[in-house]
Amino acid sequence: MTSHIATAAADSTAVLTGMYEAESRYLAAGGPGRATFDLLAPYFAPDVVLHQAQALPYGGTWRGHDGMTRFFLAMSETWQTFEIGKQEFLATGPTAVVHTHVRARARATGRELAFPILQTITVRDGRISQVRPFYWDTAAIVAATTP
Repeated sequence: MTSHIATAAADSTAVLTGMYEAESRYLAAGGPGRATFDLLAPYFAPDVVLHQAQALPYGGTWRGHDGMTRFFLAMSETWQTFEIGKQEFLATGPTAVVHTHVRARARATGRELAFPILQTITVRDGRISQVRPFYWDTAAIVAATTP
């Protein structure tokens, strides 16, 4: 049993590390319209579900690769820059918990904001199947992105 847990932890860490690297390449290439979701697709299950807080400009539930493509487009429309800083893997295994520091600049206002995101991420069969990000202060994000 312990070796199965260790294998699951190693698998989720490898998947998440690969996805975050691909996401950085995707954003560096200009994101939607300039880069293709093909950079990220191998890391997400075809039936992936992303649950974003409803209050956010990109809030809602995003399903499948098409949903993820639309999500990244909505993020790109909201943020001019979105830099992923220090990350801590607080738990790994079939469900991972990742604490990420972000610095972003809102496209509509030019305002900069630094904030943490805590994500629970489910990895199934070597791919991300569910993501639930938790933001410390969604009101601050809405305020920074609203003209």
